[in-house]
Amino acid sequence: MKNSNNRFKQGDLVHIKQTGEQVTVLKWQYVKHMKTYSYIVAEHPKTFYFEKEFQKI
Repeated sequence: MKNSNNRFKQGDLVHIKQTGEQVTVLKWQYVKHMKTYSYIVAEHPKTFYFEKEFQKI
């Protein structure tokens, strides 16, 4: 994706705010109708998270 404004990229280590768990971003995509980014992490590949649910390490 060209000129993306998402805060996290593939391979970034982040904390899930609610649990404090450290995870690795596996992939991301822009959700147009919600105007935000969603992420899938390596540790929970069947669950997606929104950008606001993460905290940078």
